[in-house]
Amino acid sequence: MMAAPAIAGSPQLLRANVRYDGRMLAPWALLTTLLSASSMLYPLIFPSDQDKQAFAGAVGANPAMAIIFGPAFDLSTTDGFNAWRSLALGGLIAALGVIFAITRATRAQEDSGQAELLASGVMGRASRLLAAVWMCLVFAIVLGLLTGLVTVLLGGGWNATMLLAATMAATAWMFTGVAAVTAQLGSDARTANSLAVATLGVLFIGRGVSYALDTPDWVIWINPLGWMTETKPAVDNNWWPLLLAVALTVVLLAIAFILQSRREFGAGAIDPRPGPASGKTRSTWRLALRTNRGPFFSWAVAFVALGFVFGYLATSVNDIFGSDPAIQQILAAGAASPDDLVSAFLVTILSMVGILASIPGVQTMLKVRSEEMEDRLEPLIATATTRPRYFLSNVLVALGAPAIYMLIAGTLIGWLAGTADIGVTFSDVLLQATATVPAVWTVIALAVAVVGARPQVSLAAWIGVLLSFGLTILGPTFNLWDWVLAISPFWHVPNVTDPNADWWGLLWISLVTILFLVIGFAGFRRRDLARQ
Repeated sequence: MMAAPAIAGSPQLLRANVRYDGRMLAPWALLTTLLSASSMLYPLIFPSDQDKQAFAGAVGANPAMAIIFGPAFDLSTTDGFNAWRSLALGGLIAALGVIFAITRATRAQEDSGQAELLASGVMGRASRLLAAVWMCLVFAIVLGLLTGLVTVLLGGGWNATMLLAATMAATAWMFTGVAAVTAQLGSDARTANSLAVATLGVLFIGRGVSYALDTPDWVIWINPLGWMTETKPAVDNNWWPLLLAVALTVVLLAIAFILQSRREFGAGAIDPRPGPASGKTRSTWRLALRTNRGPFFSWAVAFVALGFVFGYLATSVNDIFGSDPAIQQILAAGAASPDDLVSAFLVTILSMVGILASIPGVQTMLKVRSEEMEDRLEPLIATATTRPRYFLSNVLVALGAPAIYMLIAGTLIGWLAGTADIGVTFSDVLLQATATVPAVWTVIALAVAVVGARPQVSLAAWIGVLLSFGLTILGPTFNLWDWVLAISPFWHVPNVTDPNADWWGLLWISLVTILFLVIGFAGFRRRDLARQ
């Protein structure tokens, strides 16, 4: 039992956290509610049994969908569709929300000096972590209730819908524990966030690949996100896996509080790498590289792993098709050939990789804003360094690194797929990865425009990533019109194996990229610095 002095002041701090950070949690609950509630349109989007069967066949024909949404246990009912579409993604959204909230209320306060001011008052050592944890645990329950009740009111079945919502809440509980631990390990808030998000990403991709490849049961049960999938809302309605989530949350929180009681204030268990003993950075280009050096290596390792995982999945794609009766009917009817299905699968996979590759590019541009707000930019441009030169160095890094990540993943996927005799060659996959790079640049260029011209709304830098994901991945589940899907730059990436591929789309999105870059450079050159 934690001593009372160690948690002194927790209730007051909890109220303050809810007041100031609660509004930043609200959008995550609204996203999960919208995701689940919008699934109630399923009977309108696919009104007949034939439409539903065709959609189920299309889902089965693209194993990449299993990575994103998990297995489709039942697409014949609205509740079954909602469970497939919302369980994995809803859990991912809820987990991201609590990860950022925990880090913001713990390590970020230490980095900014706010925690030291709080600690100077009558407040225990564990109070900040305890208040942050309680806020996120209660938020997860509110998220589950809001998502479940709204969906039920719109026509969802009570048992299946509330189990689905409870699964999202349980996922948020587990990653409250994960984030509480990484907040003690990371040397700063950025590292703590990266560790927690990386853990979430590995488990999320691992769960999807496990179901796509029909792996043994033990592979699923060693993954906490696999526990959540095994609740199977609208099919078996298993509530008991949620107990495992609660138990894991308790264990993780116990570890977090033990680590918190032993670590040095303002430092993490993982020490930061010391800077050079001598020497200096001689150019803005080198400065941009040095500032983002740590994330470069972390993301490079992540894309090497993605390349191997997706490449291995590509080598097994024919086995996946052969085990799916719906796919066999499609092939028997002549509606598609095996090569067509493989090509569509690779386009989807590389679009996913492209959306992920745009994230570090956006982060690089937001780092420019962070440096500005921390008053490290003004002394720099007070020298002979000009604004455009500094901005250009960071933009080149933001655009160049994701292109390299795409080529790393594309090379590995192409190498594995090219040796598997599945109808595509190494050059096909590498060319497809290269053709995806302009779409990645368009997303990042939007962030350049935001940071350069309107940094007061820095969160808008993520709009490109969110729209690309929503329209590219979620759009087909809504059966949206082409003109809506075309808002995503990834919609314009051609299938390079198609002899009639339309390459003009890359030209149009490249023009949009140039427009965003011009807006960003013009804005950064003229606006005031460090004004919120």
